[in-house]
Amino acid sequence: MAGAPGVPCTRAEVGGRRGSAMTSPGRSRIAALDVLRGFALCEILFANIQLMATGSSAVVAQPMGDWDPWLGMPIFSLLFGIGFALLLDSAASRVPRPRLALLRRLGALLAIGLVHMLLWPGEILTNYAVVGILVLLPSTWLPRWAMAGLAAAFIPAALIFSGGGPLLIAGLFLLGSALVRYGVIKQIERSTRGPLLLGLVFAAGLASALWVQASMRAVGATTYLPSTSSLADLLLVGVYVCGMLVLLRTPLRPALQFVFAPLGRMALTNYLTATLLVLAAGHILGLPIGQSLTAAYWTAGAILAVQWLSSTLWLRRYRQGPIEWLWRWATWAHRSSLRIPTS
Repeated sequence: MAGAPGVPCTRAEVGGRRGSAMTSPGRSRIAALDVLRGFALCEILFANIQLMATGSSAVVAQPMGDWDPWLGMPIFSLLFGIGFALLLDSAASRVPRPRLALLRRLGALLAIGLVHMLLWPGEILTNYAVVGILVLLPSTWLPRWAMAGLAAAFIPAALIFSGGGPLLIAGLFLLGSALVRYGVIKQIERSTRGPLLLGLVFAAGLASALWVQASMRAVGATTYLPSTSSLADLLLVGVYVCGMLVLLRTPLRPALQFVFAPLGRMALTNYLTATLLVLAAGHILGLPIGQSLTAAYWTAGAILAVQWLSSTLWLRRYRQGPIEWLWRWATWAHRSSLRIPTS
């Protein structure tokens, strides 16, 4: 899952100046990233709820049906790379050893993931932390063109040889970081034409991939179907992301922010508590989530409704979610204020 964007400020000076930088409330958030993160969180819960309930890697039927449940992971992976690069920019102006702060952040994520794995073996945070340490953190020493080049190499290789997995996560991490370093994320809230044109390109590519997939099935050539299917999924992710960015430039923006931004701002907290709620619904309430699509749908919807309400109420009083706050504490080795000061 993606980390929250960092908090930039002016470069800390010696003495009291540095102390004030460490406690600064931070930048205004990029709303589009919160909306995308909240959207991905919803999709991931629907996709994984039966896995969470059974603690296994196989389900009777996918709750999302024809809507492939794989879609949420690429969005979160891309957002994680974006958040990491934004945080590096922040750390460079706040502490003398910014990469040490990022290493602490990834180490804390690994610890959280290992604990979460005790509840659900299919969780993704441990993979994110390991790939981040092995690939994302070392890439910060590379020029941006090299980072973009590695992303362009890793993503196709992952689709061809594995259909996804850690290599794809690494490629999307690097792509997200490269987008920050090329200044694309700074413009994400200001452009309609760019996401629209890119979305049309993704849609054309998706149509082509689906046509190739159908043609291969028709002639019985199924050897390359997994990679073709993964490519179609990834192009569909691009369509969704670009479509959401376009919609955020329309009068629908307030509604999208209202629905998805609270969930996105507390994505880590909600991701972890969803596992607890699913297990409680299955083992305490006895809901047949792993066997019934109806039970899976209703339970996921109820959990998201509870999380949206709790996130909305929580963020009225506090700057970020409780797990995000602890993660921030581990990152900076400094406890910041959680409560929003009242006027």
